[in-house]
Amino acid sequence: MAPLNIGIEKATQKIRHFCAYQERNHKEVKEKLYSFGLYKDEVEEILSALIQENYLSEERYAVAFAGGKFRMKQWGKIKIKYELKQHGISDYCIKKALLAISIEDYRATLKKQFEAKLKLLNTEKNSYTKKRKIQSYLTQKGFEMELINELLQEI
Repeated sequence: MAPLNIGIEKATQKIRHFCAYQERNHKEVKEKLYSFGLYKDEVEEILSALIQENYLSEERYAVAFAGGKFRMKQWGKIKIKYELKQHGISDYCIKKALLAISIEDYRATLKKQFEAKLKLLNTEKNSYTKKRKIQSYLTQKGFEMELINELLQEI
């Protein structure tokens, strides 16, 4: 189905509402604008206006995304960084977003995830297998190997 050209005024109105509803990244907004049937120069003009009017902020998006994924899904920084890169976020904004996560909360979340997995594996007799499974799980969640290894020393 071909995109329907709704006009620049209507597109701008719709996209402001789209951005006001929740934090959006530039890539997402661009795709939405192109779906309205707009041309490149119109899309760039609207994007520029959204940034000036503070409807769109890559840094604000990155911080909100990182905080949300950390709190709700309990992801580690490696996974968050990877996902932000997939969304086309700059390294500067990724760094800012990761710094916004409190170190104490981060370590507490990692410890909680570690203890929950350890409890699930309480029937596993082989300590090497148990450690490998915990390490694999926490790595998949995006936590750093150094931090995981610190916790594994406690077993």
